[in-house]
Amino acid sequence: MKTRLNEMSWVEAREYLVENDTVVLPLGSTEQHGPHAPLGTDSFIAKAWAEEAAKRARVLCLPTVPFGVSSEHKQFWGTIWVSSDTFKNYVKELCLALNYYGVKKIAVINGHGGNLNALSEIARDLREKSIFLSIVHWWYISRNLLPDLFKPEERRHACSEETSIVLALYPQNVKMNKSVDELPRKHLAHAVGITLPLDLVDQTLSGVFGKSTTASVGKGEKVLETVTDELSKYLVFLKKMRIDDLEKKQRV
Repeated sequence: MKTRLNEMSWVEAREYLVENDTVVLPLGSTEQHGPHAPLGTDSFIAKAWAEEAAKRARVLCLPTVPFGVSSEHKQFWGTIWVSSDTFKNYVKELCLALNYYGVKKIAVINGHGGNLNALSEIARDLREKSIFLSIVHWWYISRNLLPDLFKPEERRHACSEETSIVLALYPQNVKMNKSVDELPRKHLAHAVGITLPLDLVDQTLSGVFGKSTTASVGKGEKVLETVTDELSKYLVFLKKMRIDDLEKKQRV
């Protein structure tokens, strides 16, 4: 069975959507990931997990949205970003288009942390319309299932964990001889309990937010398989759930 929407004809898409109300939507970004990793890191990762987990669970997977809320990276060349409002409207309209064909449950495989606030707002808005979004944070799954594979300073932006995954997927796009380790600088205005409107360049000159030089293909393959297995099980579970049990509750 085909599971990638963009490889189907409209007749094949109809055959799936008439019988199923669940799809997978991968979201990423195009933003800097240090001097060693590609700008498409977040999108590559989201695409890989979404497509493989959807294949195993026999769930329809949409093409990856490659741009996100990434203005905090804009000082690094090649980063392409959209505003939170634009991102929310775009993703919401994608979901409403899917709903036209009867889709009620959408698993969003998100590759970029900067998208999370916008996605949470979209999910709440769409639940009012009986469309249920599950937002998948792969890094939390990895941290929970593989707690000892990376140290904390290896799990942050453009660090060993992300780099290892891309090494396993697209080794030709990673330049490990240019990888660096740079712990983020503390801003002068920082204090406990204070949130600051900082860009990444305020804390790191390389774009790396910790340690990237310890990345390896073996570690990346371990994360890929572990998270894919967990995601595929979740998609099977979500596919079986009744939308009546997921809809927003009325007044009590």
